[in-house]
Amino acid sequence: MNRHFEDARYYVKRAGETAKKGIVEELEPVEQRVKRLAGREDEPEPSRLEDVRAELRELQGRATGETKEVLRDARERLATVREQRAE
Repeated sequence: MNRHFEDARYYVKRAGETAKKGIVEELEPVEQRVKRLAGREDEPEPSRLEDVRAELRELQGRATGETKEVLRDARERLATVREQRAE
């Protein structure tokens, strides 16, 4: 194939891809509005930051529970020691 045709085919393909991206970008607000009106709104994917925050909340809850358990055990041991000394 002639070099000019190869170049032309490349640029036509690239122009088509660029036009498609532009159309999708321009119609995105319309698509969102139609979905919202139809009640089929997409749930946004949780971002990495939201995933990390959720994981940290879970870890905080677990750490709080473990801390309370350790404190309860320490208080019981302390009470046992005080009872033994009182005797």
